[in-house]
Amino acid sequence: MVSTSRRRGALTAALVSVALTLTACSGAAGSADPTDVDPAGDVVPREISWLLSRPADGGVITAMQQIADEYAEDHPGFSLNLITTPDRPSYIQKYETLAAANKLPELFDTDATPFAQKLADQGRMVDVGALLDDLGLTGTYREAALNYQRFPDGALHMVPFEYSSEYFWYNTELFTQAGIAVPATLDDFPAMCQALRAEGVTPIALDGQDQWPLERYWSYYPFRQAGPDYVRAVATGDATFSDPAGQAAAQWLYDLGRAGCFQDGFSSTGYADAQALFTSGKAAVYNIGTWELANLATDALDEGVRDAVDFFTLPTTDGAVTDGNEFVTTSGIGMAVNATTYDPLVRDFLAFALERYPEVYAASGALSPTTTVATTVPDDATPLYTKAVEQAESVGSEIAVPWDTQLDPATNTRLQQELTLLVQGDITPEEFTTTMDASLAENLGD
Repeated sequence: MVSTSRRRGALTAALVSVALTLTACSGAAGSADPTDVDPAGDVVPREISWLLSRPADGGVITAMQQIADEYAEDHPGFSLNLITTPDRPSYIQKYETLAAANKLPELFDTDATPFAQKLADQGRMVDVGALLDDLGLTGTYREAALNYQRFPDGALHMVPFEYSSEYFWYNTELFTQAGIAVPATLDDFPAMCQALRAEGVTPIALDGQDQWPLERYWSYYPFRQAGPDYVRAVATGDATFSDPAGQAAAQWLYDLGRAGCFQDGFSSTGYADAQALFTSGKAAVYNIGTWELANLATDALDEGVRDAVDFFTLPTTDGAVTDGNEFVTTSGIGMAVNATTYDPLVRDFLAFALERYPEVYAASGALSPTTTVATTVPDDATPLYTKAVEQAESVGSEIAVPWDTQLDPATNTRLQQELTLLVQGDITPEEFTTTMDASLAENLGD
């Protein structure tokens, strides 16, 4: 068995190696003024690097690699070095280690987390809002796509490359078999689950292994009851988990667990297996975004369930402060621009790439973060594909911000752990909120 110290040593050595590699290819330093979005000087082609947390064969990387190749045709000597770490926990560790050592490359992925806010406050991230204004592109982006990338103070330091709406996909035949309708409110979920369980059907397929899907469920009740500002207030210590919105959410998750809403052993079920439960007709509901349209709304879906799949959006609650067309609409992890290495080449490439990107990305069947192009619906799409795209075009201005992008890492990790225990019935809602308030107080400001 490899000792913990040896594993840490190997990881540190690997990260130092990556840092040195990035330093070697980062070129001359820029002005480090985050508001100087149009620096003077010649465009001198070189290799620039992008530290990513995206699937290597995903639509964003595929599109950007094509665009980088096109740019290189007119700028000999230019290349885009894509450093990909799809595993999010490993990526965050690498990203934060490089940031601490001042070794981040020209471009790097980040959510609008407290850690990223600190980098921006230190002047280490280019003001993307100013950059998009200067390029004349701000008005081309969806409001929801830009808002997802903003810090709580409204500042924009990340470029969105995706746009997704998250829906509850459901099997209409299994609902009919159980004699139930689409839940009108979140409070209807426990009864829905009990009716499906009575028919021998798993009510909801959940990827519990990755933990963020269950954290999505945690976000729903507070979003309806208190709006998106509640999570931001919790993250800064201006609100607590034991506030009414948090108590209601804890009770709702506890009730979902008691009603058997998720599959047995959900905490050890991975992404692919959870999806397979739904696409095979063994589970009635699956909460996921439009990034899965190719698997849920094309001929790739098992023909045994293909005609029975539909979706509904996030139900409301009594006294909700957000509208029915407001729910989770994300633009994915954003791309930040290193202010220290920002120079005429980086600006020129971004000007070319951000102008070209929407057309290339939308051609793949994905929803663009801009309103300038129409999504290319694939030839093998079912009618549900177009319905999902159209629904995404009519979302409201308030979005259910994922909690893992707002909380400090330690509190977020504890939240994910406690949510599993809460749903399993191992702790009560009161014990959950007490534990989380203690964790928040301990980690606030870290």
